[in-house]
Amino acid sequence: MPRFVVFLTVAVGLLGGIHYYFWLRLVRDTQLPIPYRPWASAALVGLCVAMPVTLALGRRLPVDYARLLAWPAYIWLGVMFLLFLLVTATDLVRLATYIVGVVASRGPAAPERRMFLARVLGSFAGLTAGALGGIGVFRALSTLEVKDIVVELPRLPASSHGTTIVQITDVHIGPTIGRAFIEEVVRRTNALQPDIIAITGDLVDGSVERLRDAVAPLADLRARHGVFFVTGNHEYFSGVEPWLRELQRLGIRVLRNERVAIGGEGDQGFDLAGVHDYSSGRNGDAGHSHDLPRALAGVAPGREVVLLAHQPRSIHEAARLGVGLQLSGHTHGGQIWPWGLFVKFQQPYIAGLHRHDNTFIYVSDGTGYWGPPMRLGTTAEITRITLMAPKVA
Repeated sequence: MPRFVVFLTVAVGLLGGIHYYFWLRLVRDTQLPIPYRPWASAALVGLCVAMPVTLALGRRLPVDYARLLAWPAYIWLGVMFLLFLLVTATDLVRLATYIVGVVASRGPAAPERRMFLARVLGSFAGLTAGALGGIGVFRALSTLEVKDIVVELPRLPASSHGTTIVQITDVHIGPTIGRAFIEEVVRRTNALQPDIIAITGDLVDGSVERLRDAVAPLADLRARHGVFFVTGNHEYFSGVEPWLRELQRLGIRVLRNERVAIGGEGDQGFDLAGVHDYSSGRNGDAGHSHDLPRALAGVAPGREVVLLAHQPRSIHEAARLGVGLQLSGHTHGGQIWPWGLFVKFQQPYIAGLHRHDNTFIYVSDGTGYWGPPMRLGTTAEITRITLMAPKVA
């Protein structure tokens, strides 16, 4: 059975189960009065099918209509996640109440008390999820900060001291992110007057034909040593080769398991390397695999290397092969708390600057967002990394 069919089956089953759980706790247990009960049930059914319908029609409708359909569906996806966590937490409260009653030999609570508790907890979960969802949408749409990071690299020559790399990552141009946002990102990036611009994957969610106009402002990016791109996992869902050709047409250099010299050869500069996404080899795209040894082949001894790799888990091999600094994204910093706690099961680092053995790694929270237009506990960022040479007067 194709992987997509398996994924769709599991996803639809999971959505159905979550919404049925909501119905049990928020409709049945609260014993909503008859005028509201059928409307609440119908609303849950409609919300349950919203995401599959959006995914099914999103690539067939004109872009503007698809976005109108996507906004409510993706907002509900985020609220659904928050509501599920809160309803689950209220179930723990109900369980604790039951245990206390049994231990105290009072027996199960009377039906009226159970209904009252269900209504109080249901109202709390619903109102809190709605409030947090609103805050998350506001933060996602209104906050994009420039974050400054300074990294001292022991092999960086004095001639490269102060080199700035502006990192853009995980923009996810697509259903709810369009041209206006990209124009703002380009304007703010160019205002930093970077030496290098690095786009570390997951730029798009959709085909070139649908998103060409939205991506077009990237042609205006300007950096002294150029603009560079490496693939993320989402490029492989969107037609990777057409996208790489389009980015090259816009003047962006794609690093395909390769490196370029920055600031001169020998001891006059450093190498900027880039690899395809860590999971690219699983997608069956010809010529695509994560091949760091190939990218680093022939590096001169003692020459510093900065690596662009979408997923943080490339750091294990990067450290073994002597990379000085790895720039990654992919995690979004968790995007909506507490999702970052689950990301830790797959990635060694979630956000920020870390040292792994003798290699530094910086993981960006991402410039856009994926799925729900929400951020809770994280902030979208454009990152300016300043490279420092040791013992520079």
